[in-house]
Amino acid sequence: MTSSTNRGIFWMIVSCIAFSTMWVLIRYASHDMHAFVIVFFRNFFGTLALLPIMLRNKGLMKLNRLKANVRRATSGFIATTGTFYAVSHAPMATALSINYTAPLFATVGAVLFLGEKIHFRRVAALIIGFAGMLIVVRPGALPMTPGVLAAMISAVSTAFSIIAIRQLVASDDSRSVAAWTFILMTPPSLIMAAFVWSWPPAHVWPLLIAIGCVAAVGQLSMNRAFALAETSAVLPYDFVRFGLVTLAGITFFHERVDALTVIGGIVIFAATVYLAVRERQVARAALAADASA
Repeated sequence: MTSSTNRGIFWMIVSCIAFSTMWVLIRYASHDMHAFVIVFFRNFFGTLALLPIMLRNKGLMKLNRLKANVRRATSGFIATTGTFYAVSHAPMATALSINYTAPLFATVGAVLFLGEKIHFRRVAALIIGFAGMLIVVRPGALPMTPGVLAAMISAVSTAFSIIAIRQLVASDDSRSVAAWTFILMTPPSLIMAAFVWSWPPAHVWPLLIAIGCVAAVGQLSMNRAFALAETSAVLPYDFVRFGLVTLAGITFFHERVDALTVIGGIVIFAATVYLAVRERQVARAALAADASA
């Protein structure tokens, strides 16, 4: 394993800790604030947290790929709004299990919009992954609550974010990608928050500031992980997030996690990891073919 891969794994674990912490803070803040308002403060304080980095590195302020960054911010805005609403209104382990289907939707999106070819093994992994989501959601057996629906919308939107991030970090600085995402997401999140606006009570302000800060750390760390190492190398370590979020739900919010949710989450995650590994194998085979041509 190369030094770059080790660093990528390290940053992925850092992002897991940051995002898990953010979910806990969101749940606490949602006791007093609407999820849409929390989303705005997440973007606002996240932007402030990243501003010193941008100012110290003036080259990061350049927005050379406006359309790509706008696409990333648009999908990120929908995904963040859905995630925050889901965390506020659904069991955290359930919301995260559904969120893990994002790479599956990303694979489908790459086939539909980027013209990537798909073969039997990837089709089988997709079928297994979506079967795992059915195990978690259990249509007809569990109510399709707004929180669960928001988690599904978030997963689809996150898929488009994954595609956009991969394209951007291939040539752009990962810090710039993260910063511009926060900056571009702040105005629309303020507009949405205005419809349900209420000023935070004094005891909620520290939570909102912390949400913005850990969101910035998580985004920077995840982008850095994908920039340093192949997706297939770092993605398996994202399951640390499932353990941390599930444990937090049980410990802090007395959530009951049933066996089917855990099984479904494991099935979904295994399918996403297999897809990442398979994509690496296909890419390497293509490079070898080009080299021998």
